[in-house]
Amino acid sequence: MNNSRDFLTEIVYPDGIERSAVGKVPAKQPDKITKGAYRLSSAILSLVRAGYKIEKINMDGLKPPYILLANHMQFMDFAMLFRATYPHKVNVVAAFNVFHLFPKIMEKAGCICTHKFTTDTALVRSCKKVLKEYGDVFCMYPEARYTPDGTQSVLPDAIGKLVKKNGVPLVVMLNHGNYLNLPFWADYTYRKSPFNATVKQVLTAEQVESMTVDEINAVIREEMTYDDFKWQKDNNIIIKHKKRAEGLHKVLYQCPACNTEHKMNTKGIHLFCEECGKKWEMTTLGELKALNGETEFSHIPDWYKWERENVRNELLQGKYSYKEEVEIVSQPNVNDYVPLGKGVVTHDLENGFVIEGHYNGHDYRIARPTKGLYSLHIEYGFNQLEGADCFEISTTNDSFYCMTKKKDIVTKLALATEEAFKIANE
Repeated sequence: MNNSRDFLTEIVYPDGIERSAVGKVPAKQPDKITKGAYRLSSAILSLVRAGYKIEKINMDGLKPPYILLANHMQFMDFAMLFRATYPHKVNVVAAFNVFHLFPKIMEKAGCICTHKFTTDTALVRSCKKVLKEYGDVFCMYPEARYTPDGTQSVLPDAIGKLVKKNGVPLVVMLNHGNYLNLPFWADYTYRKSPFNATVKQVLTAEQVESMTVDEINAVIREEMTYDDFKWQKDNNIIIKHKKRAEGLHKVLYQCPACNTEHKMNTKGIHLFCEECGKKWEMTTLGELKALNGETEFSHIPDWYKWERENVRNELLQGKYSYKEEVEIVSQPNVNDYVPLGKGVVTHDLENGFVIEGHYNGHDYRIARPTKGLYSLHIEYGFNQLEGADCFEISTTNDSFYCMTKKKDIVTKLALATEEAFKIANE
């Protein structure tokens, strides 16, 4: 298996296109930004038709500096964050595509820009700056992407190392309902469902000092375990949205009745297979009910888990591989998306991801070996790139968005990335 480091032939950009200086020291958040973020967040959350609730646990008397980890469901997560942490100043880690929306404001707010799923040593320095010099809150969304199925995504071992290195309290903010209100796979039509968050100090500075990195990671994974569909059922949250199932086929891409992939589709409240005709209804409690025959999976995350197991078996049996000519757009800085034209992307257990193309008179080759990429950023209908389904391969210098034409392939690519990483590192 290819265990080499990432292989990169630099993209040569025309004059006028420069790479952002990743690792720039974050600013200390001004008081007016702290107050402004709180007021704006409060105003936005007041529009949530079903209301919101923030519960604080073991937080009495806790003041910064501390590290805050939060799960990631949709953009409203940030409104809940600033509402929950006020009046404390928070420096938030954000990816390039998020910075692109409000680059000047985010820089002034002390946000920390990074490329997803890369080894960013500058991030460690920024964390130390925020905690030790500014004495503020350092916030990360360690899943680094929205959850596809409403449950926790992969968490990197490096998080435990970061917590141990800084020796400050650890707080976990766990959001519920944000996913139900606007699922990652849905269009931009909000559902009527409440937001709920718990903000909990899970480790004191003394506990961090006495624990190993593995023990800290175990606490993080336990405290960041969630299941929004289970939370919906447990709290009897009824969602009557008339198109509540539309888009779900992007996540549930394989039919459990005939095992066919990429022939699933949705309309209204129904999910169905275009190959065998099997049909399911998504109930108002977020469960699936077959309209003909057996209900294989009533709980949506169980279906997603079944797909994951199938991908893992393909990898172990040497049956998995992906190759496609795609349109590629790079993001070398927070302002520019640069079309690179067509390129060929391959992915397999042996070599990981390889992108090859030609741009501005030069050939390029980008490689992210299996052992060095633990997860994959995917987008369904990415509104910053003409509504395309795409996946992102990043290096320390660039982010490359690969816009696929294959139906509902990006979810499988994400599962394959995660399972290949596990297999390669077992």
